[in-house]
Amino acid sequence: MPTNKHKRKASAHAKSKAVKDFPSSGLITSHPKHFVLVGMLFVALGAYLLVFEAQNDAMFGFAMLSLIAGLVITIYANFAMPKKKAD
Repeated sequence: MPTNKHKRKASAHAKSKAVKDFPSSGLITSHPKHFVLVGMLFVALGAYLLVFEAQNDAMFGFAMLSLIAGLVITIYANFAMPKKKAD
């Protein structure tokens, strides 16, 4: 067995940072503050419909869909917001 084996550095196979730092072009990820407000409006609309207008099954279903969509949009937009770095 040879004692001097040529070993490659692990950094030679590392992926470039340009691929990781590429901003996504999604609508929610490009305007997260606006979509937090839109999600909260859906939640408010769903709560209003659930409390005051849910006498029939169609309005109850629409209220639940509005609540679920608002929650999903709000949570996704919160994750997409840029984090402030602590100094």
